[in-house]
Amino acid sequence: MNSKTTSLIGAAMTLALAIAACGSETGSQATAAGSYDANATIGVGSLYEPQNLDNTAGGGQGVTEAFNGNVYEGLFRLTDDGKVENLLATDHKVSPDGLTYTFTLRSGVKFHSGKPLTSADVKYSIEKVTAGDSQSARKSQLEVIKSIDTPDDATVVVKLSGRSISLVYNLSYVWIVNSQAKDRTTSEDGTGPYKLGMWKRGSSLTLDRFPGYWGTPATNKQVVFHYFTDATALNNALLTKAVDVVTSEQSPDALAQFAGGKDYKVNDGHSTTKLLLAFNDRKAPFDKVLVRKAVTSAIDDKKLLSSIWGEHGSLIGSMVPPTDPWYEDLTKVNPYDPNLAKQELAQAGYASGFSFTLDTPNYDPHPTVATFLKSELAKVGITVNINVITADQWYTKVYKNHDFAATLQEHVNDRDVVWYGDPGFYWGYDNPQVTKWVKEAEEADTADGQTALLKKVNEQIAADAASDWLYLYPQIVVASSSLTGYPVNGLNSQFYAFGIKKTGTTG
Repeated sequence: MNSKTTSLIGAAMTLALAIAACGSETGSQATAAGSYDANATIGVGSLYEPQNLDNTAGGGQGVTEAFNGNVYEGLFRLTDDGKVENLLATDHKVSPDGLTYTFTLRSGVKFHSGKPLTSADVKYSIEKVTAGDSQSARKSQLEVIKSIDTPDDATVVVKLSGRSISLVYNLSYVWIVNSQAKDRTTSEDGTGPYKLGMWKRGSSLTLDRFPGYWGTPATNKQVVFHYFTDATALNNALLTKAVDVVTSEQSPDALAQFAGGKDYKVNDGHSTTKLLLAFNDRKAPFDKVLVRKAVTSAIDDKKLLSSIWGEHGSLIGSMVPPTDPWYEDLTKVNPYDPNLAKQELAQAGYASGFSFTLDTPNYDPHPTVATFLKSELAKVGITVNINVITADQWYTKVYKNHDFAATLQEHVNDRDVVWYGDPGFYWGYDNPQVTKWVKEAEEADTADGQTALLKKVNEQIAADAASDWLYLYPQIVVASSSLTGYPVNGLNSQFYAFGIKKTGTTG
C-alpha cells in the first residue's frame, strides 16, 4: 500500500544508467547546464519518515521515498511516465505460453557490503515479497509466481501458475536485497548509488554516495532527508535554508512566499496519489452499497479540494488517475447531492442516520479533512466521531487487523485499482465479478484487452461506491533555485535523489 504504510507521496524521474567508473568526489563538475558542486549535501524536507527500513515489514511510504532507486534497485525501474526500463536485468525472454520468464542479470554489480549480485539474491528478494509474513503492497500481484530457478549466477527463471501481463511492471516494485543481510529493519545492503549513513529517528536520515556503484555515480555527495510533523515547520525549514527541496508541498496557502521570486521554484508535477475515505465494506452499515453511495453523495468533494488545495489537484470519482491507461471520468456516478444522500440512506434503512468512528492519521491534511467530513455528514444525519491515530497505529489497527469502520488514507501507486479485486485487502470490498475481471485482465494477451477489462472494474467499483475517492492530490515540489535535476512527479512515492545538482559551495 503506500502512505506511511503503502508508499505515499513522492516522485519519480527517468535517468539513463550506464556502467561507469566512480567519478571524483572533489570540486565542481561541468555540465551542459553549467557547473555544480560534486561535494554538495542536498537537504530534502519530508513529512514521511520511515517506520523501519524494510519495505516488506511495514516500512511505509517514508522508506520508499528515501530508499527506492537510491539505496535499493530492482530488476526494472519505472520511468516518470510509468513505462518500465531495464535496471539490474539487462534482458528478459517470455515463453510462447506466457508462463516462463527468463531474466539475465547485469554483470559487475555489487552490494554496498561488497558482495557480488547473483541470481540467488534475486530469488530471495522476490520470495521475501511473496512470503506469508510479507507486508508488501505487491504481494498479491506476485502470488502468480509458482517457482523461481537459478540455473547460474546471472540467470533467473520465473515460472507462473497463470499468465501475468503485469509481471515485469510488478517486479519494478521488488527491491533486490543481499540474501545474506541480517536485520533490514534497521540497516541495508542494496546496490544503489547511495548507502545508508545515519538514521536519527524522529529527525533525519542520511544517504552517502556509494563509491563502488556499478553505474553513473550520484551527482551529489550526500542527501539528508529531514522529517517534519506538520507543513508549517516543513515550509519554515525551506525558508531558512535548512532544507533545499520539499518533496511534496502540503500547504498551498504557503506557496505565495515561494512563487515569483528568484530564490525558489514551484513545480507542478503529476500525482497518482488518491485521498480515500475508505470504508470497511465488511462491517455494517458500510456493507450496504446504498449507505456507501449516500455518504459519498453527502460530501462536497469540490469544496473540500478547494479548501485544502485551492486551484490545485483534481476530482476523479474513482481509484484510477488520468495517467493510468484505463482512466475514465466517473465523477458523476455518485454526484454531490445531499437530498439524494438522504433518499439512499432511507432506502438502506437508515432514515434517521447513524454514527461511526473515523480513524484519522495525525499528519496533514487528514485532521482537517476529517473535520470537514464530520460537518458535511452531519447535514444528512450521520454523526462522525473522529479518532486521531499515528501512522504506526493506523498500520496495525486498520491495515493489518481491519479493526475500523472507516478511515482516511492516501494511496500513491499507479495501476492500483486491481486491489479492489482482492477481498482480503484492508477495506474488504468483495464483488466476485470484479475479482473475475481483475484476474482476466492480468491474464490478457494484449494491453488493449487488459485496459478494456480494468475499465469495467473501474466503473463497477464506482457504481458500488467501494470507497469514496475524495480527490487526486497535486504534486507540488518546491526547491531552492540553486537545485536542478530533482524529480517533480509523484509516481509511487519515489524520490530519486541521485541526479540532483546544486550550484555553489557547500560545507
